[in-house]
Amino acid sequence: MTLHGVGASAGIGIGTAVCVREQNLDYTSVPFSGAEQEKARLRAAADLFTQRTQAMADDITNRLGEAEAAILTGQIMMLEDPFMLSQMEEAIDTGKCAEEALDTVCQTFIAMFSGVEDELMRQRAADIGDIRTRMLGILLHAESVDLAALPEGTVLVVHDLTPSMTVSLSKEHVCAILTEVGGQTSHSAILARALEVPAVLGVPGLLDAVQDGMTVAVDGTEGAALLCPDEATLAAFQARRDKWLEERALLQVYRDRDTRTADGRHVDLYANIGSVADAKAAAEAGAEGIGLFRTEFLFMDRTALPDEEEQYQAYAQVSDLMAGKEVIIRTLDVGGDKGIAYLEMEREENPFLGHRAIRYCLDRPDLYRVQLRALLRAGARHGNIKIMLPLVSGVEEVRGARALLEECKAQLSAEGLAFDPHISLGIMVETPAAALIADLLAREADFFSIGTNDLTQYTIAVDRGNAKVEKLYTCYHPAVLRSIRSVIAAGKAAGIPVGMCGEAAADPRMIPLLLAFGLDEFSVSPSSILAARKQIADWNGPDALRTAEQAMALDTAAQVSDFLAQASASL
Repeated sequence: MTLHGVGASAGIGIGTAVCVREQNLDYTSVPFSGAEQEKARLRAAADLFTQRTQAMADDITNRLGEAEAAILTGQIMMLEDPFMLSQMEEAIDTGKCAEEALDTVCQTFIAMFSGVEDELMRQRAADIGDIRTRMLGILLHAESVDLAALPEGTVLVVHDLTPSMTVSLSKEHVCAILTEVGGQTSHSAILARALEVPAVLGVPGLLDAVQDGMTVAVDGTEGAALLCPDEATLAAFQARRDKWLEERALLQVYRDRDTRTADGRHVDLYANIGSVADAKAAAEAGAEGIGLFRTEFLFMDRTALPDEEEQYQAYAQVSDLMAGKEVIIRTLDVGGDKGIAYLEMEREENPFLGHRAIRYCLDRPDLYRVQLRALLRAGARHGNIKIMLPLVSGVEEVRGARALLEECKAQLSAEGLAFDPHISLGIMVETPAAALIADLLAREADFFSIGTNDLTQYTIAVDRGNAKVEKLYTCYHPAVLRSIRSVIAAGKAAGIPVGMCGEAAADPRMIPLLLAFGLDEFSVSPSSILAARKQIADWNGPDALRTAEQAMALDTAAQVSDFLAQASASL
């Protein structure tokens, strides 16, 4: 029997199922023992929750980094919020026991957050659900699941893998994860990928289909799980796993190599990161620089803006870790699907076309100056930091940002603080407007980086989060390919470097086209660096040019995709 879901963390795992079913959290027989005693029980449970959660956060900080631990510290902040606790105590004053008061308030917040369109706000509903479950477990003295003690070769099967459960996992013992709910953007998926554990999420009826002790083969790339495979099927799956592991091992020879094509052309292979921990992973994977530092992650899962010093420290640490290699830092890209509650941004009918990214920052110069000052100061350490503006659609936005940057330089100079006076200011090309006026923008910007994720979405006018039109979202569309080619040509004509930090930069089928178009820099996730370096090394200039010419003569995205897949397979 084969089950299907979302391939949330790539890889192949074969092992024995361990099913984790929900705890018995029935509190209907718990008596009310008086308001003060119930409040004392609630506070004691909250204190124990905080202690345990902080211990888990400290552990994951050591293993994975602060960005992943922020999921748990964010839960502590939610529970300690005076408003949430006061709501629970008010419920106790009406005669509810601590368990019922907790449940009532948590369910109210879950319903509130679940009903909004913003993905990050909906994720808060999952966090509060996790808080509810664990707090009820503490209050009822129910045994919690000890995921740290799972046997080696476990395929973990759960309804919902919560953040607090995920951080207890050991990738030496867990070979794969299956859940009934969840998707690519869930906290569990993010942590599973960080642990490099294959995961398939969102499998309907999973716990009804799987029993403890079953042999399960999981394909986290394709989003499939085979239950009780017969000997022949299991042998075939094991052969695929062995091949996958062998391919991963063979890639290690590319770790410390220069990134060159088969005929010796050098290109820069950089990494996309969202935290200092990601920068460490990028350096260890052999990244030649950072092509995209998503600074919005510094602003999320907290209750107030990071100040100048905190931002400076984060940017400086990444600069230090890269040991003088280029670090391109994108200024705050907020809005769209990246809401930040404390900024109190107004809800919009179409946020992806709304008050976001550079538009928002230019309208909030008070906020923007803090980030620009921190970037300028961090740039003084090694002179390797570049500033990149998101979602640019016109020349005036680049000029506005540059004017603010000059103001910040003057302030820092007057204050006697060190900064990089020659810091580069570039843009992401991710709107059709920017692509069409790339020649004009090239006069204003010091470099380009093509963001194919949004460029594809806006060019084809398709919401990549809408399942009904998901098949239309593809970077192989001739319109997208022509835009990429023309942007690179405009950058070349103006003598400025052009990179790419969208997902297409790591796509094996796209690499010959990007080489033929003349792309200077590929920026990919740290886990994709070695594979991308090998793929680039497989192509020479004439073959890439010939492949690009044939691909660009095709009429449809499907034809382009099939042709490029065959071309890559024939190497």
